[in-house]
Amino acid sequence: MSEQNYQKIDTSKFKQISLQELNEILGLTIKKDEVNKSITFLCALSAYTENSQFNISFNAPSSSGKSYIPLEIAQLFPKEDVIKTGYASPTAFFHEHGEFKKELKGYEVDLERKILIFLDQPHNLLLQHLRPLLSHDEKEILLKITDKNERYGLKTKNILIKGFPSVIFCSAGLKIDEQEATRMILLSPEITQEKIREGIYTKIQKEADEIAFKNWLEENPKRKLLKERISAIKQENIKEIKISSPELLKEMFEKRIKILKPRHQRDIGRIISLAKSLALLNLWWRERTQQTIIANSEDIREAFKLWDEISESQELGIPPYIYNLYKNIILPLWEEKNSEGDGGIVEPNGIEREEIIKKHFQVYGQPLDPLKLRQQIIPMWESAGLIYQKPDPNDRRKMLIYPTTPLTIFKKQNNSELGGGVNEVKE
Repeated sequence: MSEQNYQKIDTSKFKQISLQELNEILGLTIKKDEVNKSITFLCALSAYTENSQFNISFNAPSSSGKSYIPLEIAQLFPKEDVIKTGYASPTAFFHEHGEFKKELKGYEVDLERKILIFLDQPHNLLLQHLRPLLSHDEKEILLKITDKNERYGLKTKNILIKGFPSVIFCSAGLKIDEQEATRMILLSPEITQEKIREGIYTKIQKEADEIAFKNWLEENPKRKLLKERISAIKQENIKEIKISSPELLKEMFEKRIKILKPRHQRDIGRIISLAKSLALLNLWWRERTQQTIIANSEDIREAFKLWDEISESQELGIPPYIYNLYKNIILPLWEEKNSEGDGGIVEPNGIEREEIIKKHFQVYGQPLDPLKLRQQIIPMWESAGLIYQKPDPNDRRKMLIYPTTPLTIFKKQNNSELGGGVNEVKE
């Protein structure tokens, strides 16, 4: 533990901080991505709660900045609380981060109040071992793994995992197992011209004189105060965070949900965790009894504001990147191919994969891997119920893509063939 954590921090220097003010500080190195950096910061901060930690997964193509956001935010937190891991097998992970206990005949891995960042998709078996941890099933989980020994061959070892960490996954793989998707908030970095442009300018500034840039960053008074604030929050050792108004939480959630699904039981838990993390950020201005604080109505409303920004893709169980491809490519293509004009349309025109690849280049300025489109993206659209596929009537070997609920201007008599009326595009 650092020397700073042994000394009681003077909390009188702090004031209430809003998400906007927080994002201004995070924006020194993370350009745009307001919602992503807010949620990632709150995820990391939730490590300093007893059982309100939550998990996030960044899913996006390579070079889109999916690991940049978590790594930049992790620099604000005490080094001893951050565990960064690349690709690792279960054995390697538990050996590296565990302590051998003779009486256990294996390793004890203490993840209490830790921030665990996977910079690559973990080994599938490791992910399976971590599922009970991600779900907060038990605070102590006993696992058995096989370890290869030169002298004795395969040998079973006990692994005792203690505590709930905040877990952040960063993966270029777009396809997500449903069991993992329901245990995480799915995020994707923004891919906009403005963000890329500002990122390039920051990169130039940093690379031109790295030492000067680092000194400028570390001496920024607001950033220094935020780092102190995080250490002070850790020192407070808050055990429990209660919700002041469960009725408000219920009312705001019911307003947003038309048909209840089993996954909503976990979604409401994530919204509650966001509200609790927001309360923790301003704990000195919240009602408090010893090591228990209360999240107020403003914390609840701010949590819902954040959730509203990402709720569509969470509801579908797909990363925002995949959902944005649907909105920015599939729907415009559908309108182009089925717009009113030539005396009406008898049969809607499906979308070819080659057209998707061409449109992707027009919109994003970079090629789309046909294999990734076929094996990852289209199956995710299909499993989310956004599209269906039919053979091309002119070439049965080719599959055409149709939106299930096309948000287009297409309103002719053939609407009945599509299953009823068609909604207009809503901005």
